[in-house]
Amino acid sequence: MILIGLTGSIGMGKSTTAAMFRDLGVPVYDADAAVHRLYDTGGAAVGPVGQAFAGVVRDGRVDREALRQAVLGKPEELKRLNAIVHPLVGRDRIGFFAKAEADGADLVVLDIPLLFETGGHAGVDAVVVASAPADMQRQRVLARPGMTPDRLDAILAQQLADAEKRARAHFVVDTSRGLEPARQQVAEIIAAVRDPQFKPARDPAPG
Repeated sequence: MILIGLTGSIGMGKSTTAAMFRDLGVPVYDADAAVHRLYDTGGAAVGPVGQAFAGVVRDGRVDREALRQAVLGKPEELKRLNAIVHPLVGRDRIGFFAKAEADGADLVVLDIPLLFETGGHAGVDAVVVASAPADMQRQRVLARPGMTPDRLDAILAQQLADAEKRARAHFVVDTSRGLEPARQQVAEIIAAVRDPQFKPARDPAPG
C-alpha cells in the first residue's frame, strides 16, 4: 500500500485537497480530526493533557483555545504536548491502516498539517504539498472568524516555510487557480503514484 503524506501551511487549501483525494476514492486519514476525537469527551488525551496543562480541560473535554494559549510561542510546552498526543494519534492511525487494507486500498493519504515539522515525511512514499501565493494565504486565513494578523503570524512561526515545503515535496497542488485545476492535479498525482514506474522514497528530502 502506497502512503501519500499531504501537508500545507494554514490557508493553503490542504483540507480541500484532501477532500478531492477522498472524492476520487482514496482513503484519507485526517490527523486533525483524530486529535479532535482524542480531545473530546471520553477521548484518550483528555486525562494526560489535563494533568500536563492545568485548566485546559473544561466540561470533560480539552478546551482547544485554552490549550493553544498554553503552548503558543512556547516550544518546550509544545514539545511536551506533542509527546502526549503523537503516540495516541499513531495508535489511532493503525486502525485506519487496518481498515484500508481490509477494504483493498492500494494507496492512502495521510493528511498531516505538521508533516515535515514532526518528521512524518520520513515514513511516507510521496509528499504532496498544497500551496498558494502568500497574499492569497493571508486573505483566506484572515477571513476566518476570530483570526487576527498577530495570531496568524504566531501560527506561521511554528510551521515550516511554504517555499521549503514545496522544495521538499514530490508533488505540489497549486490551489490558487480554482477547484477544477486543483482536482485535475490531484487526479494526475494519483495516476503518477499508481504507475508501475513510480519509485517510492521513504524520505524525499532528509532535513
